[in-house]
Amino acid sequence: MQISLQPIDPFSAPSDALIVPVLQFGGAPDFDVITQPELRSQLAQLVADADFTGKAGSTLLVQTMGLIPPRRLVLAGAGDREKLTAEGVRKAWGSAVTKARDAGAKQVVSLLPPSSEGLSGAAALAEAVAAAALATYRFTAYQGTVKNEKPVKEIDALTFAGEGEGLADQIARGEAVAAAVNLARDVTNEPGSDLPPMAFAAAASQVAEEHGLEITIYDANALQEMGANAILAVGKGSANPPCMIHMVYRPEGATDSTPSLGLVGKCITFDTGGYSIKPADGMGEMKGDMGGGAAVLGVMAALKAAGVQAVVHAVICSAENKISGEAFLPGDVIRGMNGVTMEIISTDAEGRLVMADGLVYLARQGVREMVDISTLTGAKIIALGNETVALFANNDDLADRILGASEYAAEPMWRLPLSEHLESQIEAEIADIKNTGGRAGGSITAALFLQHFSEGLPWAHLDIAGSNRSTKSTAYAPKGSNGVMVRTLLEYLRRSGG
Repeated sequence: MQISLQPIDPFSAPSDALIVPVLQFGGAPDFDVITQPELRSQLAQLVADADFTGKAGSTLLVQTMGLIPPRRLVLAGAGDREKLTAEGVRKAWGSAVTKARDAGAKQVVSLLPPSSEGLSGAAALAEAVAAAALATYRFTAYQGTVKNEKPVKEIDALTFAGEGEGLADQIARGEAVAAAVNLARDVTNEPGSDLPPMAFAAAASQVAEEHGLEITIYDANALQEMGANAILAVGKGSANPPCMIHMVYRPEGATDSTPSLGLVGKCITFDTGGYSIKPADGMGEMKGDMGGGAAVLGVMAALKAAGVQAVVHAVICSAENKISGEAFLPGDVIRGMNGVTMEIISTDAEGRLVMADGLVYLARQGVREMVDISTLTGAKIIALGNETVALFANNDDLADRILGASEYAAEPMWRLPLSEHLESQIEAEIADIKNTGGRAGGSITAALFLQHFSEGLPWAHLDIAGSNRSTKSTAYAPKGSNGVMVRTLLEYLRRSGG
């Protein structure tokens, strides 16, 4: 779908569908943007019959019957006029573009989104563009003739009607954010056999080349030399060797005094659980155990377009957790890069092991603060459900900035405590710590484990278990892998760059 900005009269330009934003005022829809008397009269009755109120994400498709050149109107509810939010805009354009596509529209025109005291017109446009591109996402790489017997409906062009300084840049920004999320969706949707660790590294190399990023890939030999024993242990059971990927973004004009921030992503490209094997039911979803690494990769692809002014180091820790005569075992002891020893209680608690090496390595790059992201614990799902992301942090200011970014991105998040009294649950018998503390407070003890590798820096941990997949379609996220936290992390980095 080609998205552009054109100085046209949207009600006079021919199109298959015209998207018209509708705000609520006093609980009723407001049609001030429609000035044609006859069209307003027709709409008033249709809207009343359909009980359309302008609620955010609601839509109403109306045939124009030749009254104006556009063949259809898609009324896009954006919510209360006095409380317009970025999420209201996203819901409106995500739902409206989907409605137009499903009606068979190829050429779609849209009015510019409204603004409010807390949301500029430029920012609203970027969110509308992103939502449109996110809503129309499909993963079709493996669909053959059976799936393609019926023609697939797609929009060819979406044109925003209007003009203004900087608006074209906002369209580019919205497209870049959506492309970053869709990249994370793509790699998470890939079958595990087709995207082992070094293949993921190759994809990261392509992203780095396209976006002017520095990249270093550490293979198994390099990991051995640096003492990354935890990643090596997790990857021992697979014929596909593990790796660590280090990407660096430097904004134009960066100096030694430019803030330097760090991300770490868990990238287990397939997780059988190792000798602590997972049940067969649901194991197919373990191709998505690299959702944290996928999110970090997506973020790195959009930093320049998002206007991030900080230097950003990203470390992606990639391995396959499989079973063989070489695989690591319960009872093994691993020495981390910082000297902390880890007793293995469960080989299925492998994500925190690879992240331990990634955090220590990242801390040594001179970053000011670190955020890690991983599909880490089933306990997080029990505590908060699938949708809400768990946040743990050893620094209140860092936590507040991430929570603020999450609220803007409308990716639900809740801060859980780093309860010191649970530290005793990960005390090991023959090592410093053990890699699981049992069922009670499982997401908290996993975070406490990771804190041993934060090296005294401000650090936050995002547990996205369950959150990386949508169980049903939403206004701008189809069912399945959703690229969660890409938009939140981009907003956090943008706000933290000064």
